[in-house]
Amino acid sequence: MLEIVVRTENRERHVRVSAEELGGLVRRIGGDGDRFLVVQRIPDLPDVFAQVWHQAGGDYTLEYRDGAADRQLQAKVDGPEAVIAALTGWARQEAGWEGGLAWSSLDMGPAREVPPLDLGEDEREELERRVRQVLVGGYASRAQLAELAEEYLVTQDRRPVSREQAQSLADRLWLERVAEQAGWQGETDPERLTRAFTALQDAGITARENFTCCRNCGQSEIGGEAHPDARGFVYFHAQCTDSAAAGRGLTLLYGGFDGSPQTTAAIGHEVVAALEAVGLHAEWDHDPGRAITVTPLDWRRRLIG
Repeated sequence: MLEIVVRTENRERHVRVSAEELGGLVRRIGGDGDRFLVVQRIPDLPDVFAQVWHQAGGDYTLEYRDGAADRQLQAKVDGPEAVIAALTGWARQEAGWEGGLAWSSLDMGPAREVPPLDLGEDEREELERRVRQVLVGGYASRAQLAELAEEYLVTQDRRPVSREQAQSLADRLWLERVAEQAGWQGETDPERLTRAFTALQDAGITARENFTCCRNCGQSEIGGEAHPDARGFVYFHAQCTDSAAAGRGLTLLYGGFDGSPQTTAAIGHEVVAALEAVGLHAEWDHDPGRAITVTPLDWRRRLIG
């Protein structure tokens, strides 16, 4: 699989696609509402991306940016195969991937200087603490972190952080975390958790990570995620993620779609078995009215973006 995320004009998001799947997405674009795709590496890095635009009947416009707005290049390509080859090489970071295409530099204008934050020490620390908390949780994108940073201190009569300042702050903290995770070795506990959730999903239990903001929303919305033949569900919401990131373990909420205590208890047993199968420890007293807690848990979730 390629370590990339592909976003399309029609709001699809494809994580870690194969070279064949990437080729299919490139060949597909061209119709109304599906004319471009943007590719980022995993983890996402500021000002590093590739993108392609195609209107049916015309050429393909391929672009990539290599770390700054003044390093964005464009090439016109008359068919999808050369685009696919270039994007695949870019995704694999192959030497010379860009060869064979006629690239031209794009003038994106001068970079805007971002003024420093005009915040007191207490507000600055509070803002960074909250952004770091969500960042360590590992599910937010750079754009979502920037939105959080922009809105977190807003009051009815005050908006102290601009969009540009928020993006600068989010990117700085994001890059710190990327550097930190570069030293992690092997499979992490959140990756084990994802394996367990994938197995549960395959077994007919709707399994969702970091699903909704709270329990009330989760309970009301989880049914909409289920396939018709799903027997039950398990999920954790954003507040559970915050708790896990803070080292307090992870609470899992579960149940049967028929609402019976017997089905809920059976789902609970399956969830615990799936966790133990990947090497995670679950605390649960077999009471269908009580949540399952995954602890101890070393929460090191690798960023995607």
